[in-house]
Amino acid sequence: MIRQYVDEALRRAQYDKLEDGTFSAEVPELPGVLATGDALEACREELAEVVEEWVLVRVARGLDVPPLGGIEVKVKHAS
Repeated sequence: MIRQYVDEALRRAQYDKLEDGTFSAEVPELPGVLATGDALEACREELAEVVEEWVLVRVARGLDVPPLGGIEVKVKHAS
């Protein structure tokens, strides 16, 4: 489930080439999710890690994870 979510986030990512030749990326629907890299592929790999960590932190803190393209991350709490 998390892998599908990360893949969908990468499809929605917006990339920019910076003045120094490096790249930055963000996923507009996921606040605070930003990555940089020396090359586009490095930036994309970093972004995948950032998205995964962002999801895990939100789950650990009991925060909602916004759905992306019909993909939802839901955690069932033990009773």
